[in-house]
Amino acid sequence: MTHMTKKDEVRRFLSNIGMPKAQQADICVLSILAMAEIKPDDDWESATNNWIRIHDIIAFANQIYGTSYAENSRETFRKQAMHRFRTAALIEDNGKATNSPNYRYRITDEALKVLCSIGTSNEDNELNQFLSNHDKLVDIYSSKKKMTMMPVKINGVNLQFSTGKHNELQKAIIEEFAPRFAQNSECLYVGDTTEKDLVINVEKLKQLGFEITLHDKMPDVVLYKEDNDWIYFIESVTSVGPMDYKRILEISEMTKNVKSGKVFVTAFLDFSTYKKFAESLAWETEVWIACMPDHMIHLNGNKFLGPR
Repeated sequence: MTHMTKKDEVRRFLSNIGMPKAQQADICVLSILAMAEIKPDDDWESATNNWIRIHDIIAFANQIYGTSYAENSRETFRKQAMHRFRTAALIEDNGKATNSPNYRYRITDEALKVLCSIGTSNEDNELNQFLSNHDKLVDIYSSKKKMTMMPVKINGVNLQFSTGKHNELQKAIIEEFAPRFAQNSECLYVGDTTEKDLVINVEKLKQLGFEITLHDKMPDVVLYKEDNDWIYFIESVTSVGPMDYKRILEISEMTKNVKSGKVFVTAFLDFSTYKKFAESLAWETEVWIACMPDHMIHLNGNKFLGPR
């Protein structure tokens, strides 16, 4: 019988617990090995479930298993491995905002027990135990995840943002800014820190003349007010990315075929963050500060809210 490598053993484990073929690919196998800190010659009983970043997973795979994943493949790891593993209760996250430097994942205690038993006489027993409790585990871990979500009503639909300052501000833009300064507007786009596009109305954006290719260039929130034919481009700024001249050029380039009036807004949670960015804000743009929701700052003398 041919000797199974550590990668083969993880692939067999993923297959045994019913993960789809796509989640038995190398990127997923290496994620489990890195999270368990298992090298090619280690025994499975030494597997761990310490908290770990995707950055560490990539470094481990490259150093220990000779791969050459680039740092910008993090999104692929997140989507193909982490999201699916979390749904299957194989791993959990620590509930921080995804864009936080303190965001971490780890193998769940229940999945770790199965991994530690690989190659022992107890393996089948642990596997059956895991499978018989699996639905229950999925419920436990998904409700744990839900507790760290923020409800938000967008276009009359109840949705959820993952927690964190950036999304807290986006929630305020939709629930506090829009009813005051963009009445009856429709949200055509809003991203979430974990799910890139929480709401995206591609049809409507195309009708209005958008080029939807430069995803990463999309403003945080896009609202459309049909009665004025105005589009609001809103940046939610907690640490980076105000409406400076460079940003306006990028958005203008992406919307060069858009005929509707364009309103550029930078939103801040509080006055002190606004002060940090005040000098870099472009003229002919608007500022909204969530802790003073009834007021706006217009960076132009002769004109109030509206396209320029």
